[in-house]
Amino acid sequence: MTDNAELVTAFTELYGAAPEGVWAAPGRVNLIGEYTDFNDGFVMPLALPHTARAAVARRTDGELRLHSTDVPGGVVRLRVEELAPHQGHGWAAYPAGVVWALREAGHPVTGADIQLTSTVPTGAGLSSSAALEVVTALALNDLFELGLSAAELAVMGQRAENEFVGVPCGVMDQMASACCTEGHALYLDTRDLGQRQVPFDLAAHGLRLLVVDTQVKHALGDGAYAERRAGCEAGAAALGLRTLRELPYEGLGEALDTLAALGVDESVVRYVRHVVSDNERVEQVIALLDAGDVRAAGPVLDAGHVSLRDDLRVSCQELDLVVSAAGAAGALGARMTGGGFGGSAIVLVDEAQADTVAKSVLEAFASAGYAAPRIFPAVPSAGARRIG
Repeated sequence: MTDNAELVTAFTELYGAAPEGVWAAPGRVNLIGEYTDFNDGFVMPLALPHTARAAVARRTDGELRLHSTDVPGGVVRLRVEELAPHQGHGWAAYPAGVVWALREAGHPVTGADIQLTSTVPTGAGLSSSAALEVVTALALNDLFELGLSAAELAVMGQRAENEFVGVPCGVMDQMASACCTEGHALYLDTRDLGQRQVPFDLAAHGLRLLVVDTQVKHALGDGAYAERRAGCEAGAAALGLRTLRELPYEGLGEALDTLAALGVDESVVRYVRHVVSDNERVEQVIALLDAGDVRAAGPVLDAGHVSLRDDLRVSCQELDLVVSAAGAAGALGARMTGGGFGGSAIVLVDEAQADTVAKSVLEAFASAGYAAPRIFPAVPSAGARRIG
């Protein structure tokens, strides 16, 4: 669906009256800091130009009607007072979960008609679900005059995904969708939701950040994500810490020795090493961006991928091929981004090399017998907003 007028027309034809407004919320890529957010750590996402959009009107009769132009099937009809976790509903669980979370928090949401459409690729690790949650939360916040901040809306989206849908994600994706600003990366402390918008003008440095969507779909509800979260929590508990955020990078070696001496499972040791070192990598990238040395972030991205591949073990052959092929073709750095097991990688390149690197990645996939990946530039874009 190409523009707001089409979305409004579709809403009006479906529900018999015009919507009260149109809202948008973006997907994201994460520059650095992966699997750190549920450990109270640091992350650094940026919003993509790709968005979920919602045309919405209030209802006062307790009915919630949901429709997506992107998914076959008719209108999903639910009663707001009957919403409860883990009831299924497919894609509609994400916006329905937001209504549930708002009502659980005491906000008087009495129903809505919602028509959704999205250009965020699904299953690509670019937070298509968070975009749906945040656009729904923002629209309802405006229409019902709830007075919630962008960060509070993000937390509602996270609660919807954690408790209603049943995916134990951290808060990064929703915070990125709700809070990012154009031309910046979001430096987020997930412990207290402190944030700083860091200028990230790639073109001014003659650089480009490519997203390579491997087209390999992942499903984070399959237990692998939850297993790593549980492992991180077990590592923190064994060290007497509330979360791994409390372990400074300087103390990592000693902590790993302690875990080994305690006989903690080898996978837990690896997870701890990844999280603490990735927090340090976020700090390294921040320092480089603040110093105006964006190019030097490349090797930090490479190191992040090695850690995700070897310590966290959430990469896959296609993601590893993106990183190796891009590096061989002259990229400054690359790593998988998002939850892994498929999805996307990011590649930092000189603008003059972007086409050459992209071509090399496509050729490497063809040689390996993989389906062609989708490659596009990541342009740091605006967060959630009303657009009509």
